Amino acid sequence: MKDTFYQYIQDLQDRITTTLETIDGKAKFQEDLWERPEGGGGRTRVIENGTVFEKGGVNISAVHGPLPETMQNYFKVSDCDFFACGLSLVLHPKNPMVPTVHANWRYFEMYDKKGNIIDSWFGGGLDLTPYYLFEEDAKHFHKVCKAACDKHNPEFYPEYKARCDDYFYNSHRSEGRGIGGLFFDYCKETESMSMSQWYDFVTEVGNSFLEAYVPIVEKRKDLKYTEAERNWQEIRRGRYVEFNLVHDKGTLFGLKTNGRIESILMSLPPKVQWVYDHHAEHGSREAKLVAVLKNPVDWVNKEIK
Repeated sequence: MKDTFYQYIQDLQDRITTTLETIDGKAKFQEDLWERPEGGGGRTRVIENGTVFEKGGVNISAVHGPLPETMQNYFKVSDCDFFACGLSLVLHPKNPMVPTVHANWRYFEMYDKKGNIIDSWFGGGLDLTPYYLFEEDAKHFHKVCKAACDKHNPEFYPEYKARCDDYFYNSHRSEGRGIGGLFFDYCKETESMSMSQWYDFVTEVGNSFLEAYVPIVEKRKDLKYTEAERNWQEIRRGRYVEFNLVHDKGTLFGLKTNGRIESILMSLPPKVQWVYDHHAEHGSREAKLVAVLKNPVDWVNKEIK
């Protein structure tokens, strides 16, 4: 399974970066191959200062070795080895009318000292972080997420949407990071789902990413914007940074397994503002966004006015 999934994310990385380069029309992904001293490595691809994408990364990695003590305590295991591979991406567009997007798909195995697999699971998801709310974009994104889920289990979308709303939440701000999507983790073999079936589901979601995001980028990338709207984008990016550094489990895992710092922090935007006690003007588009982030929305069934 680990070889099959690693091959899949290599191919998916190629598909995504090729498509994004075409959309940008100027910038190209810089590839950086790296090795982890304890075992494994990865292929980081970063795009910067493009026409459409100010900064973004589409990274894959496959790392292995002894599970660090901090992670043994987290998983409540002792003296075991691990293998983890995945694709992680974050795209920060230049135009504040285009949302930031995040996605990842990953596979994890743990072994006893004889090399036997003692646990394995899939995880992943995708979520959208707009700076200006276009409800039809949110509806499109969620409809694609739901369609991918429904091919495997009609209960997946409502469950994994709710998990996404709950996970990507800045509790210290009492607001969501964005308008959600899907989040699933610890997808293990059960009586009703084999690991092969989980693989089919996770790759279905991975394959749907471009369908979910690209039409939104194409629709919004050439819209006019003001300096004030750009400032708002940078202030909201600060919330994105706060989540990644305070709450994100993937960042924590990477740092505690001696991951590659440049790849882990690739998700951070290039230009950010923290303005003291900043509040959006009442009745403004900015205030409308903040109000929506306070409570989850049923985007699939929401009537767009």
